[in-house]
Amino acid sequence: MVNSAVAGVAESGARPRSTIGILRLPRAQRRALVSYLAALLVWQLGSTSGRWLGVELPLLGRIPAPSDVLGAWSHLIVDPGYWQSWLASSKRVAAGFTAAVLTGVPLGLIMALSPPVWDVVFPVFELLRPIPPLAWVPAAIIFWPTQELSIDAVIFIGAFFTLVLNAVSGARSIDPRLIQVARSMGASRANILTRLVLPAVLPSVVVGMEVSIGITWEVVVAAEMISGGGSSRGASSGGGLGFFIWNSYVGGSYPQIIVGMISIGIAGYLSSAALRVVAARLSRWNAPYGGRA
Repeated sequence: MVNSAVAGVAESGARPRSTIGILRLPRAQRRALVSYLAALLVWQLGSTSGRWLGVELPLLGRIPAPSDVLGAWSHLIVDPGYWQSWLASSKRVAAGFTAAVLTGVPLGLIMALSPPVWDVVFPVFELLRPIPPLAWVPAAIIFWPTQELSIDAVIFIGAFFTLVLNAVSGARSIDPRLIQVARSMGASRANILTRLVLPAVLPSVVVGMEVSIGITWEVVVAAEMISGGGSSRGASSGGGLGFFIWNSYVGGSYPQIIVGMISIGIAGYLSSAALRVVAARLSRWNAPYGGRA
């Protein structure tokens, strides 16, 4: 009797499995979940304020509600053109970003370690750096043979300058006495570069890569809008997420605009997360990214 009563009390006081699963998440993930839910709640209430309040709230009152956006997204998920747009933009970002890393990081190291190269290259570099990437779009369209290459070139420019500056900053933060000690112990230039310079520069390069990958997603959207997605095809044929947003605006499908914007945010988040995973594997001696759980 006592055992059964205790069991009944335990069962009645037990929490639902879904609640237990949420509570088992790390603290940082629980906070992130709460922030997402709070943002969606404010968005839903603000966008539908005209219905339940009688007066539209500024800004939020004119944005499609999350329920409308979700409905539009449910139709797009089964549309091949939507995923082709994802693929097209991802390819462009990958091409421009990879080219920027392969050229910008070595140039930054050479500029930092070689005063003559710095004296020659930096004045031109500093003259071009303040020019916004989108200002290069008309010139890129004119000088590159195809619109696809022009979009890739603008993406490259958007990431290039940030990567160079971070590589220079990382290389110049190395204590010169460490290099002198390595030379006095008979280390070759190749050993100093691979065993001392590159590990010391890597954290700064990773930060530059995280910043520049976000810039590339911003640039690709604007470049695709201006150039028409790199082709005469419409959004349903995979002209890129930028052209998808623009085509949705022209067609008056405002929920699809929000879908495209959120898609860009997801793509940028996944790109940064992938870079952090790679950086954590390459620099195991460095402190892990993120705060405490």
